[in-house]
Amino acid sequence: MFNELAPFCEKQSNYINKCQKSWLNVAEGGKRGAKNVANGLAFCIALENHPDKLYLVGGYDSASARLNIIDCDGYGISNYFSGRCREGKYKSRDCLYVNTADGKEKVLLIVGGGKANSYKSIKGNTYGMVYITEANECDKTFLKEVEDRTISSSDRKIFHDLNPKAPNHWYYTEYLSFHEKQQCKILNYGYNYCHFNIFDNLSIDNNKLRTILLSYDKASIWYKRDILGQRIASAGIFFPEIANNKARYLVDKCDVSGIITTGVDFGKNGSDHAFCSQKIARDFSRVCVLRSDKENCSPESEEVVDTLGIGQVLAKLEIGFIKHIKCVVKKWGMISYIFCDSAEPELIEFLRKALRKNNYNIPIINSLKIKIPSRIHLWGILFMQDRISFVKGETEEIIKGFQDVVKDENEEDDIYLDDGTSDIDILDSNNYGIEKWYAQLLRIGGN
Repeated sequence: MFNELAPFCEKQSNYINKCQKSWLNVAEGGKRGAKNVANGLAFCIALENHPDKLYLVGGYDSASARLNIIDCDGYGISNYFSGRCREGKYKSRDCLYVNTADGKEKVLLIVGGGKANSYKSIKGNTYGMVYITEANECDKTFLKEVEDRTISSSDRKIFHDLNPKAPNHWYYTEYLSFHEKQQCKILNYGYNYCHFNIFDNLSIDNNKLRTILLSYDKASIWYKRDILGQRIASAGIFFPEIANNKARYLVDKCDVSGIITTGVDFGKNGSDHAFCSQKIARDFSRVCVLRSDKENCSPESEEVVDTLGIGQVLAKLEIGFIKHIKCVVKKWGMISYIFCDSAEPELIEFLRKALRKNNYNIPIINSLKIKIPSRIHLWGILFMQDRISFVKGETEEIIKGFQDVVKDENEEDDIYLDDGTSDIDILDSNNYGIEKWYAQLLRIGGN
């Protein structure tokens, strides 16, 4: 079934038209700015009569490429070619087969480009066109290989979309700036850039837009980035809302109806084990942090403790973990899932045994470990929209973690300073407990 697109504004229409004559097309801007929809449509129009056979769609990983480009909330490539496309394999690699207006079947390989060696997966082929979503999240070498692999295309076209980063991010300083200068020097160079934001999206009516804007603090970096689509650098503490007004987020009891999860970050290199439990609303509109605990993991003597045996370190881990589980279950009900640091499989198995020994049948799942900038962005939105709360007297460790964490000024992206001055472990445990629903929680208004 084909989903009808909303009308495009003049800016979007001009961008889509220019895409047909430009080789590098970059759509940047805020959330819900319809960047993917505009880029996807321009890509599909060009694909209909493109003479080549092989094409590429990618993102940080193949899942983001599928979500943002192939699906795109029902308005992506699979919608445009509804009834004319099918998923399959091309030489053992995931792809989308598309039947186009020129009567040819074309192959769109689906890849991830976020890792340092991602470029290897696209070597050896020539691609007629490439569409990369969240291009500034991809590896530099991957983007360079994309350019090289399209040089001999019959009609070379590269599409990028991206959400804004800090102004000094390498994508701007090392990648876009070169093409901007070339476009200024050479009239027909073929660089097509457009900035979009939510105000350009005609599918959002005025009443809904007003409701969305009410949930944002217009002085925050999140409003400037997500709504206005500006390139804004973070400075100082990440979460001034709770740092300056803790009482705003405290509740005497949790009134959220949903599932309870627990995140576990294992202590290493002298840090503590950290446990954080929260209730996530069924409609993902709110998160209520129920309890946070830490357990010192250092042995009481200089004795070397075998991490696979029952020594002092493991005994402390079990004591702290089971104590946390018992308190949460007794006060708020059964825990649905426990998410643990996936880098510690032996310790995860140890906790499974500890649960069975104490008659708890709770599944333990490996954490996804989403990127730190993505964690920070989600937390920032939850704080700003008053969608996160903390049970008074039970959550002091996690509150202090949020109050103290600051930006690492040596990093381009939003990376917190991990030098022991703030409790990163407790933040990680909270993240593990909610990251599975990152996309749902990040949706504006929780819908």
